[in-house]
Amino acid sequence: MQAPTVGFIYPDHAAEDDYPLAAAVLGARLPVAHIYGTDLHAIAELLDLGSPDKLRHGAELLAPERPAAVVWACTSGSFVYGPQGARDQVRALAAAAGVPASSTSLAFVGAARALGVRRVAVAASYPDDVARLFVDFLADAGIEVVAQSSAGIDTAAEVGTLTTAQVRELTLANDHPDAQALLIPDTAMHTIAVLPELEAALGKTVLTANQVTIWEGLRLIGEVPTAAALGSLFSERHTYVGR
Repeated sequence: MQAPTVGFIYPDHAAEDDYPLAAAVLGARLPVAHIYGTDLHAIAELLDLGSPDKLRHGAELLAPERPAAVVWACTSGSFVYGPQGARDQVRALAAAAGVPASSTSLAFVGAARALGVRRVAVAASYPDDVARLFVDFLADAGIEVVAQSSAGIDTAAEVGTLTTAQVRELTLANDHPDAQALLIPDTAMHTIAVLPELEAALGKTVLTANQVTIWEGLRLIGEVPTAAALGSLFSERHTYVGR
């Protein structure tokens, strides 16, 4: 039987090699198409990056792969539009792609709900003004952020150079005892290979951008296999509760 195919529209280049890593674990086809914009974690640039024209182009690039679903693999380029704007964004993407669609921001909400998580800490790589928009996005979905940190890194390319040790340090330094889970919201950060290690270090669920993006895409097609190597989100089958 042919492996399920989910396509991902990924901005520029940073941590897209997380996707073939996950594909090998899951036995899925997870092709990535790249779109390009100014590589800044700044509101105006992020609005341009997630614009309908750019995402339509991403869908066109993925079309030869014949994906059963498409996901906009960018957290900041989706939550920057606000909750309703992010939903409108994926509706337009679904229309362009002709298949179900979602985004990383909506994936974080879906993953938290599937796990029954209501209180979280956020360890963001972004500047503070951008990170606060993610906090607002989560709050609109009924997810309380009990602690939020901002590393203040200006570009996705720089985030992509963070070492495993630096990702571990960011994680450990920004947990909170009242948080049921820690969220790391940047698809530019390499996290797929270290998920079990991060969860073991904290003793709780860790949700990262590329992890939830992949989970969301597979959920859209009803094909989420269990894979403990990808953290507690993939360790058992969860019931998704939509809004």
